[in-house]
Amino acid sequence: MALKFSKETYLYWYELMYLIRQFELTAEEKYKMEGKIRGFFHAYVGQEAIAAGCMTATRPEDLFITGYRDHGLAIAKGVSVESCMAELYGKATGCAKGKGGSMHFFGKDVNFYGGHGIVGAQIGTGAGLAFAEQYKGTDNVVLCFFGDGAARQGMLHEVFNMSMLWKLPVIFICENNNYAMGTSVERSSNVVDIYKLAAAYEMPGDAIDGMKPEKVHEGVSKAVKRAREKGGPTLLEIKTYRYKGHSISDPQKYRTKEEVEEYKSKDPIEQVLKTILDNKLATSDDIAAIQKRVDNKIAQAVRFAEESPFPDNSEVLKDIYMDPNYPFITD
Repeated sequence: MALKFSKETYLYWYELMYLIRQFELTAEEKYKMEGKIRGFFHAYVGQEAIAAGCMTATRPEDLFITGYRDHGLAIAKGVSVESCMAELYGKATGCAKGKGGSMHFFGKDVNFYGGHGIVGAQIGTGAGLAFAEQYKGTDNVVLCFFGDGAARQGMLHEVFNMSMLWKLPVIFICENNNYAMGTSVERSSNVVDIYKLAAAYEMPGDAIDGMKPEKVHEGVSKAVKRAREKGGPTLLEIKTYRYKGHSISDPQKYRTKEEVEEYKSKDPIEQVLKTILDNKLATSDDIAAIQKRVDNKIAQAVRFAEESPFPDNSEVLKDIYMDPNYPFITD
């Protein structure tokens, strides 16, 4: 059977997902084994297909905004691996100047608007970004990511209402990994199919298999097309699974090892690799070359982070308040 996607797309997906996975695993080692990274740390391991599928379904001009499990999406959008690793180390060369840490990656130059530590806060900000694009007359689209736990926030309903009223170009993406910290969706909501929340606002909604970049690409592409053509927002529930704990200190007593292993059998990276090899899109040597290239990039990121300076003490009160002379209104 003919593949729907090109060889180049599959190889792009594989390299990007492998890069995100290796970044997370290396950072976890630097945290747990070497104590070089401190503070909060929320890994994206297992959810890489979402980042990969969203990238091929959008343009560089489109905007991404997410919550605190942000490493994978930041790297996918183009925030440099070096600046991401340096941010985890708390270094001045980090993507948030070493002041944000794991939860607050940022890359305005590549249209990545965070990285937000307050649960659900990015939902309102995402709609605001979409309003700005609409106001400026662009056809850019905002992808606003949040977890299943954030779907319980009251802000979501207010934002859904306004977004539909104003037909904002925003795609609301719930990365449903089954657990809000340690609480399952079934224990926290009467509506377990989160995409159905859209119906209350006559907003299109759909559920997508988040373990396959092909399915993510197809679902997001449809929603993006609608938004770009001034059709308004969509709610996508992308069903995924995190292989690590909620955060790095999570003992994970709320789920069984058998459940985790079941989802690992659906590993998105392994699924894409199998498609590549089964269809002879690349040889084993080609894959090894990709892995080596990624491993070298991660090693360089670690060197960059370790050799970078910590922020100077003079930086402590900077970037807190807006410059009062900032021109909010320009001719």
